[in-house]
Amino acid sequence: MMKKSLLMIITVVGISTACSSTTGKEIPEGNKVETITETGKPEHISYDEFLEKVWNFEENPQKWVFKGDVPVIIDFYADWCKPCKMIAPTMDKIAKEYEGKVKVYKINVDNERKLASVFQVQSIPAVLFVPMKGEPSMQTGALSEEAYLKIVKDNLLVK
Repeated sequence: MMKKSLLMIITVVGISTACSSTTGKEIPEGNKVETITETGKPEHISYDEFLEKVWNFEENPQKWVFKGDVPVIIDFYADWCKPCKMIAPTMDKIAKEYEGKVKVYKINVDNERKLASVFQVQSIPAVLFVPMKGEPSMQTGALSEEAYLKIVKDNLLVK
C-alpha cells in the first residue's frame, strides 16, 4: 500500500515541467561517485570532479574562473524526476553531435546536494550553460530539443 502511495506521489509530481528539489543537506566530504566516461555521452561528475573540471569555487569564491577547454552544459537532475528523464535524450544527442566542441556533464542533485546548493537549484531539471568566455547561465524546467540546440549554437559555439 505504501509503495502504491509513493508511486502515485511521484507520478503526480512528474506531470509538471519541473520538479522541486530540496538542497538543504550536504553529503559528508569523502563520498565519491565512480565516473565512467564514454565518448559522445554525458559524463556524471561528482563535487570534486566539478571543482577540477569546471570551477573551483573553494579557491575562487567571488570570481567565476572556468577550468574547461570547451564549453560545458551541466544537467542538474534526479533519477525520480520525469521532466529530467524527458530531456535526457536531448542531452545525449548534444553530447554526441557536439563531441569535442561541447561537453555535457550530469549532476545528480540527490547525491551532490552541496553542488546543487551552490547553484541554488530549487527546481529540476536545471541546466547550466557554460561558455568559454563570460558568465554561465541557468535554465530551469524542461525545454524542447530545438530550444536547447538554439542555446548551444547561439551561446556556446560563438567565437
